[in-house]
Amino acid sequence: MASPISQPLEDAFHYCPRCGTANTNTGSIPFHCAECDFAFYFGPVAAVGGLVLDEQDRLLVVRRARDPGKNQWGLPGGFVDRDETVEEALAREVLEETQLKVCECELLMTGPNQYTHHGVTAQVIDLFYMCRVESSNNVQLAPSELCEYQWCIPGPEILNDMAFESNRIAIERWLSERS
Repeated sequence: MASPISQPLEDAFHYCPRCGTANTNTGSIPFHCAECDFAFYFGPVAAVGGLVLDEQDRLLVVRRARDPGKNQWGLPGGFVDRDETVEEALAREVLEETQLKVCECELLMTGPNQYTHHGVTAQVIDLFYMCRVESSNNVQLAPSELCEYQWCIPGPEILNDMAFESNRIAIERWLSERS
């Protein structure tokens, strides 16, 4: 089956999710239903990325095992779930993906991103944290998500092969602040 053409999330709202009325203004932000007055703003969802450092101050980069960005480099992280703090999401995602336990984290930066999955693009706000873990010796990747890891000071070969531009920008910020 051919992959669908990527479309912004707001273009996928063909019907009101509250009352089912056909959307006569597809693509508008916010979505507004003329029938029941329901409004949806398509605000960005929150995601976290961990710049995890080992004892030698090398960064953990991980290769993605699935799309988006399959076989490209990234940082451990993911979406913030409902009813959890950003820091809880960071610790959960790093643990789920690498089995490393975050013991310290400090916000490095935030930035906009886009996440395209199954042809629909959602707006995301990424929050990147500098992380220390209890022990960096036993990385165990979640094979459904990641297929390789490396502790390194990333150079062009990694930076030019990042799955997400926002991850590259965060790593470059870290690199510039450490010099």
